[in-house]
Amino acid sequence: MQQLSEVADRYPTRLREPGPHLERPDPTVWDAVQSPELAMFGTDGFAAVEDLLAPGEVAEFGAEIDRLAADPDLTDDDRLIVEKSSRRVRSIFEVHRLSTAVADLVREPRIAGMARQVLGSEVYLHQTRINYMPGFRGTGFYWHSDFETWHAEDGMPAPRAVSLSIALTDNYPVNGSLMVMPGSHRTFVGCQGSTPAEHYRESLQEQEIGVPSPADIAQLANRHGIVQFTGRAGSALLFDSNIMHGSSNNITPFPRSNIFLVFNSVENTLVEPFAAPAPRPTYIAARDFTSV
Repeated sequence: MQQLSEVADRYPTRLREPGPHLERPDPTVWDAVQSPELAMFGTDGFAAVEDLLAPGEVAEFGAEIDRLAADPDLTDDDRLIVEKSSRRVRSIFEVHRLSTAVADLVREPRIAGMARQVLGSEVYLHQTRINYMPGFRGTGFYWHSDFETWHAEDGMPAPRAVSLSIALTDNYPVNGSLMVMPGSHRTFVGCQGSTPAEHYRESLQEQEIGVPSPADIAQLANRHGIVQFTGRAGSALLFDSNIMHGSSNNITPFPRSNIFLVFNSVENTLVEPFAAPAPRPTYIAARDFTSV
């Protein structure tokens, strides 16, 4: 495993004072041969995929995530995260180890193959989870870059990772569907503040550490605009680890849930955290770098 002393910190964050936005030196698409689709991903930082899952698969995985949410054996499991106010299930981490169906899905070429194309290498699972956003009281995710957290708290050296969010329910403009800023992945925004020890569970309920300032968000939004991912169940969004994204609360009767998979390059494996006292648990940030 690489040691921190061997890896320069090119993405400083958790700063004492506001820092400048950094234009990213790393590519977005690492494959030397780029199709028009990959070129567009490089420009926008995301790609929508319609009907990644067939209706029968949507029903199968919908039943599977309902089973996991109701599993009494997971009630006291650290991998289960509940909403801060309602105490309803918000996320279940390391889902590929809890569900054989999900474990089989992530290895399929239509899933892991997209990550390999973008990252130009073999890939491993950095993180997997189910996100639940129930109707009426589902809490959103504030604006953030995943890579900022993964770099600061997990020790991911470069933004050579992608996330795949697979919708298991219809995503409407009104039920808290994901918003992204196209092109914002080319800019790294360091965040102010230190990283408290073992704050991660609170952060998974409501992120307050490692979030950009309102001025940062306004600057990026004015430069790039905001688009929203909507679509029927079975569609998916593949997006770069550094893109600025977030979602609002869901006060509609329409729940929203998804399978969330993070693929990291085997050439970008974790070192010690760059801005945290200790690594987060492996169910949040895997340190088994076996390729899928």
